[in-house]
Amino acid sequence: MRRFARLLVVVIFWHGAAAAQEAVHFPSIEDNGSRSPTTLDGYMFRPVGAGKHPALIFLHGCGGLFDRTNGFIEPGERDWASELVRRGYVVLMVDSFGPRNRGEMCSQRSRDPELYLKRPRDAYGALLFLQAQPFVRPDRIAVIGWSQGGGAVLFAVGAQSPTRPTQLPHGDFRAAVAFYPTSCNDQQLPGWTSAVPILVLVGSEDVGNPPAPCKELIEGASARGAKTEIQIYPGAYHHFDWPNLPRRELPFRTNTGLVRIEGTDLAARQDAYSRVPAFLGRFLLN
Repeated sequence: MRRFARLLVVVIFWHGAAAAQEAVHFPSIEDNGSRSPTTLDGYMFRPVGAGKHPALIFLHGCGGLFDRTNGFIEPGERDWASELVRRGYVVLMVDSFGPRNRGEMCSQRSRDPELYLKRPRDAYGALLFLQAQPFVRPDRIAVIGWSQGGGAVLFAVGAQSPTRPTQLPHGDFRAAVAFYPTSCNDQQLPGWTSAVPILVLVGSEDVGNPPAPCKELIEGASARGAKTEIQIYPGAYHHFDWPNLPRRELPFRTNTGLVRIEGTDLAARQDAYSRVPAFLGRFLLN
């Protein structure tokens, strides 16, 4: 029943758009040790046109893929999917929480570090699933994550990632994008580097996922030979790229007691909607 309801939500959301959509299911990668892997829910959107297309995997933030007030897919991911499908990409949104009976993991009480560290395995499960689809270019797939999903991206594509499958017949991710990622610091990712080109975007006023330690991590990786880029938006808060999100204080604090703030920043959003497709195009459209 839950999966049927989610599929109905997706169909309503995409009705009238120039794309096909379907609910799909695929396994995570060894996320439960010796036990059977979790079967994940995915929501896939396809551009118009025959042939093989480059593809993108979306990893949601700590609030989950769905808005808890109305049951629809979060507006930020909806907007990004619409824009990127229009540009010719297949988009696969991964729901890491629903299949594990979790609603959100934003507050101190609801955080689940074990589940968080499973999410890079979800990304690789999605990669292998997409690489098997006849309408996807298997060597032209990137991953995009927001907040906690951005942290999962960093863990997944790290050079020493323990979650990367030993066999990737069609290759690894070609590129990665992380919006205001968690864990973006040398304390949680010491000596981090990656063979996957990555773009990180963060607001200067994001107290939950602050830019300074993230900048140090990304620039350190660049000095070690990684293809990294970071864009810090002056005056922007968390979820600066979300559409029509009024500035608001969130009902939970950082580990140091600071109040989290989020809200749309029109200038940052406009730049991101230009910068991200340009970055992806360099690696996926050639």
